[in-house]
Amino acid sequence: MSMFKWQVVDPKPGEAVAPDQRLAWGKTVGLGAQHVIAMFGATFVFPLVMGLNPNLAILMSGIATICFLLIVKGVVPSYLGTSASFVGGAAAIYAQDGGPADVTGAILVSGVVLAIVGVIVHYLGADVVNAVLPPVVTGAVVMIIGFNLATVATKVYMPADRWMAIITMTAVILMAVGLRGFFGRIAIFLGLVFGYLLSWLFDVLGVGGVTGDRVSWDNVKAADWFGFPPHTADGLVGNQSPFGGANNMAEVGWHLPSFSLTFTLLALPAVIALIAENMGHVKAVAGMTGRDLDPVMGRAIAADGVGTVIASAVGGSPTTTYAENIGVMAATRVYSTAAYFVAAIVAILLGFIPKFGQVVAATPGGVLAGITIVLYGMIGLLGAKIWVENRVNFANPVNLVPVAAGLILGIGLDAGDSSAFFKITDDFVLGGIALGTIVVIAGYHLARWVAPKGDDDGAVIAVGQTGAHVEDHAAPHHHDHGDHKH
Repeated sequence: MSMFKWQVVDPKPGEAVAPDQRLAWGKTVGLGAQHVIAMFGATFVFPLVMGLNPNLAILMSGIATICFLLIVKGVVPSYLGTSASFVGGAAAIYAQDGGPADVTGAILVSGVVLAIVGVIVHYLGADVVNAVLPPVVTGAVVMIIGFNLATVATKVYMPADRWMAIITMTAVILMAVGLRGFFGRIAIFLGLVFGYLLSWLFDVLGVGGVTGDRVSWDNVKAADWFGFPPHTADGLVGNQSPFGGANNMAEVGWHLPSFSLTFTLLALPAVIALIAENMGHVKAVAGMTGRDLDPVMGRAIAADGVGTVIASAVGGSPTTTYAENIGVMAATRVYSTAAYFVAAIVAILLGFIPKFGQVVAATPGGVLAGITIVLYGMIGLLGAKIWVENRVNFANPVNLVPVAAGLILGIGLDAGDSSAFFKITDDFVLGGIALGTIVVIAGYHLARWVAPKGDDDGAVIAVGQTGAHVEDHAAPHHHDHGDHKH
């Protein structure tokens, strides 16, 4: 059945709606609105963190979602929102005096690589990817991407308003734990709204601690109600977000990307995280719908790459399948791709309201600091989640030693300090994420090559080792990686 000719159904309570089915259009529009709300928070927050235009991000997320659904032929219901995997690479590029165009250029190349990987997976199968990037490696890379940003959150963002950062952080923690269901899944967004309103209230009450007002709507008043996001000012260097130093998001909009080998390598490790993420999400959707989606796994990965290329080609943010929307499907048991088309169209329309985008861009730096403290830690711990779900054995030195070395390099060479980069030549340097990723991947496969055959335990006594023979769980497994977005 064509993806544009859904079978109209009226399910009984608890009965599922398949991807090629839909409810009446009124209900479908309502479900599409739920998907917009689910993806909205992260799709706006992450561009702010990366110094990119949030309005353009949500507009391009709608276009990327439609492209995704067309490429997978409507078989995999998913929404492509802004990816957090490139946050570390963006911070590293800004630390090397790059600008928004350099960030989107590096992201575009990564999107091309991701699309190529998707084609390989489509023709050769997912086992090829698992052989090169087993769970022990993908988990380490995801952990590096998150924890590399620790000093960015605490030293770069937090000084904007330390007390508001702590208050917002606490609110996010309480909401994530105390709220259930859908609201618990959007705790980051709710924390942003809470911190935003509290910052405004502190300004009204005259609560000090910062220079000037926390919330400034000067750019909001100057922005048009309807129109395309503005063109990025020429020659911008550094992060233009409210907490990035330049503090003028109004200058960031659409632009053509700029390409550099050094900057590309800073962003490229995110591809590994996106591969693991997409495979995990496809498996999660397959489990919910009861359909075998392995034959379209490669298409889904390639479609995400295509979406990222399209979005970044005009200065938009990178894309990825969203766990929040998978959560909406789990709660409603409605897997209809019609709802995703509706959500995509709504997102595109919202993207043409510049004033709305400037409201989000005016989020106080202290609020974003509190959110990123939690967010970056959550991204890092998703790497540990991959290890746990795949039973990675760190009593085996093949897993332990190269990963340990890569983590220290990846986290120690932090993205917020340009002096901490590993210099190869005057024009070619590696940041912590890139260098740590190289060490993890190359070190792991080198360790497997030199390890005595049949000797999984090796010669190193690892923490937790009991002396008994332990299976090497770094080998590929076909477990569901779970619902891990970043």
